[in-house]
Amino acid sequence: MQHDLIAQARTWLAEDPDPETRAELAAIVEAGDTQELAARFAGTLQFGTAGLRGELGAGPMRMNRSVVIRAAAGLAAYLKAQGEEGGLVVIGYDARYKSADFARDTAAVMSGAGLRAAVLPRPLPTPVLAYAIRHLGAVAGVEVTASHNPPRDNGYKVYLGDGSQIVPPADGEIAAAIAAVGPLADVVCPEDGWQTLGEEVLEAYLARTDAVLATGSPRTARTVYTAMHGVGTSVLTAAFARAGFPEPVLVAEQAEPDPAFPTVAFPNPEEPGAMDLAFATARRAAPDLIIANDPDADRCAVAVPDTATEGGWRMLRGDEVGALLAAHLVERGASGVFAESIVSSSLLGRIAEKAGLGYEETLTGFKWIARVEGLRYGYEEALGYCVDPEGVRDKDGITAALLVAELASVLKEQGRTLLDLLDDLALAHGLHATDQLSVRVEDLSVIADAMARLREQPPTALAGLAVTSAEDLSQGTDRLPPTDGLRYHLEGARVIVRPSGTEPKLKCYLEVVVPVADAAGLPAARARGAELLAGIKRDLAAAAGI
Repeated sequence: MQHDLIAQARTWLAEDPDPETRAELAAIVEAGDTQELAARFAGTLQFGTAGLRGELGAGPMRMNRSVVIRAAAGLAAYLKAQGEEGGLVVIGYDARYKSADFARDTAAVMSGAGLRAAVLPRPLPTPVLAYAIRHLGAVAGVEVTASHNPPRDNGYKVYLGDGSQIVPPADGEIAAAIAAVGPLADVVCPEDGWQTLGEEVLEAYLARTDAVLATGSPRTARTVYTAMHGVGTSVLTAAFARAGFPEPVLVAEQAEPDPAFPTVAFPNPEEPGAMDLAFATARRAAPDLIIANDPDADRCAVAVPDTATEGGWRMLRGDEVGALLAAHLVERGASGVFAESIVSSSLLGRIAEKAGLGYEETLTGFKWIARVEGLRYGYEEALGYCVDPEGVRDKDGITAALLVAELASVLKEQGRTLLDLLDDLALAHGLHATDQLSVRVEDLSVIADAMARLREQPPTALAGLAVTSAEDLSQGTDRLPPTDGLRYHLEGARVIVRPSGTEPKLKCYLEVVVPVADAAGLPAARARGAELLAGIKRDLAAAAGI
């Protein structure tokens, strides 16, 4: 066993083009650390519908230049098999460790394989890459990013020429092509031959952002903004300036790209503590709202002043922002289809139905939402919003931020706030309260065991609410393809349990709907909603053994 591991490591070392990971692996071999070698050579990082994502380091189970070159070679072979020889592949990247290297390697492989490659001019938000694919008529796009994962991670996200992320069967076909790549020495990687795009592609994206706003709408909302150490600051501030909004007050400590993410444990606005510096800045600047992007700026978080909340600021849930933006678009006379993933609040369907608009529910992820025919607006509870599907067929934290700021400005002119509009929605459709039970694990078998336990012994009641129906989504439904998940309908509530597609987490999405007769009944309805969510969370954790 030990001999085999060391032999595998030496073979990998001989091919590795990166002096840093070569030195790292050589030191592990020299130390005879078979446990570490076993972890790195337990298989290969699997390419799936989220592309690749993993911890940086040497070996086939880590993100590194060898793994990326193989992925790029497999993608190139797939594209050529689809008849796209000579087609353009656009490559974007964030500011994480190794992102620029991975982007350059991808461009070299594409050029060597007979495709044309163009790399964005600098680290830019993921939505700029998604926009550039269709804008430039590319056959595919690659974004090097690990989004809001920890600093030690990086990833590789693939889009096809329609500008949306890959879905089956393309993911499986690309994975097979990657597996078929032979020795790295046989992969042609020229030193040049690709194009580095200029700022004009960003200018075209920024010109498009104006289109999400209504002509002549108020632009008065004052904002505190954090890029969470990512790439959003320059693009968001440029978009706000073009639109005529007041210049956002930046959370200075988090405004510039920094792959170490020094002020946050996880660079995700949803994680505890991640917004603390934004709240502190807001208490000094007294803006109308706080806007946060995640590090690749495809997600958008919103916080609002709330005297009832400790510290005076309240984070809105993704479902709340999703409903607010939907209501704003309805008010503006939007037509088309509203769509969301199955884990998001059912409130969107009620808003669409009342407005006479189409409504679709999809599997989790914008790779599915973006494919809805006639899409006008799509959102997912994990802070993702697609407000300009003709421009960006993916979630976009920049255009979402503009639309939130426009809505806050419209309400400000009326002497109202986002919280007032949430109250209106509760009165019109019932109070939709959502929460999540999310368990991060070191050992992935914990997730598999929890799913098996729930399948074998499904709960019959949660928080005293009877389970009226249970669906195993791995079987598929009449409207959804199969996915690893469970859905429970209760009297006045809904629960979905699924493994995360991008992180080692089991995620449980909870929603309760509490009727509200009038404004006076809102506090009691909120209290009841919170009580039910807490009870469901407690009982579900017990049922799943987590």
